[in-house]
Amino acid sequence: MATNQDIIGRENLDDLEAILAVSNHDVDALVHLVQANSDVLFTWDYEQSRQPLIKLYEKAKTSQWNSSTDLDWSIEVDQAAQVIANAEVDLNGPFSGGLDLKGTAFESWTDDQWVQLGIEGQNWTLSQFMHGEQGALICTAQIVETVPWIDAKYYAATQVMDEARHVEVFARYLDEKLSGHYPINAHLKMLLDDIISDNRWDMTYLGMQIMVEGLALAAFGFIHQMTSEPLLKKMLRYVMSDEARHVAFGVLSLQEYYAELTLPEIRERQEFAFEAAVRMRDRFLQQEVWEKMGVDVKEAMSLVIQDEGRQMFQSMLFSKIVPNCKKLGLLDAGEGWLRQKFTELGVIQFEDWTDTGEEYTLLDEVAKDRASA
Repeated sequence: MATNQDIIGRENLDDLEAILAVSNHDVDALVHLVQANSDVLFTWDYEQSRQPLIKLYEKAKTSQWNSSTDLDWSIEVDQAAQVIANAEVDLNGPFSGGLDLKGTAFESWTDDQWVQLGIEGQNWTLSQFMHGEQGALICTAQIVETVPWIDAKYYAATQVMDEARHVEVFARYLDEKLSGHYPINAHLKMLLDDIISDNRWDMTYLGMQIMVEGLALAAFGFIHQMTSEPLLKKMLRYVMSDEARHVAFGVLSLQEYYAELTLPEIRERQEFAFEAAVRMRDRFLQQEVWEKMGVDVKEAMSLVIQDEGRQMFQSMLFSKIVPNCKKLGLLDAGEGWLRQKFTELGVIQFEDWTDTGEEYTLLDEVAKDRASA
């Protein structure tokens, strides 16, 4: 049986030395090569026989939006004012759990330093979303090539367009409204490389549609609820409409395929889901932000791990992933191996929350806007 050391390279999930040992060594590079070894599959069976995927494809065709005309890019954004406004309502901000900061670098921080931390945190967060969306763009293009069903190829093609639009809007918002990009986080980069290089089409689905997109959908929902900035709020709401379909695509496709797999094959998928969950959790420790703020990174990250408010925020990011894994049969297969691992991560409490198989119809903001026009 694989151990934490075998899967994620460390036994202790909170081993900061091991987390910090994962670093991005080519931050100045403009291109990044990943060797993909997937087979490209044609299918000569053009019958659309999977009704849930047909329904999803029809929804995708009528829910496209134009980032240039559906969003008001003339809106001015005062980033510092937004950080201050968010701090008044964001109970999950840095060190919000009543942590004692005496004797730390943060004890003597001024209000201006806390505001700058908020600015850097926003730049970092939206940068990672942008990089993740490019990962989704590449993965979904792979799915078009590798999935054997015509219904899935049709839908995946619509998602390629969605993901291009998402990369575009995050890049434009960072360039025009905020104050700087961050390079891709090392843990996110490692995960995307693993997803892209795996030659099994269902692993692309699991890594991207279920894990990465599931976490993104939850994170977008949280930020959408928190922010009062109108351009970001509408942009995220439109992106969430797309993301809900993307996660549903993974659930509806893998549910059929996983029913046919052997227990050893399912265990490989469980281990991959656990590794992806840990990589995404590590990514949200924001080590690049602490480096830019000039504080001891290990000290800052140890405080983040201890902070109850931050722990609650990070666990909420898995509120879409856990119920979807349960629907796919991954939680309890093999004597509940993944259930135990999600319990260790502190996220198992979300298992009975709504899965995303049908939720996308509730989040279709484009349809709502058109109906009210």
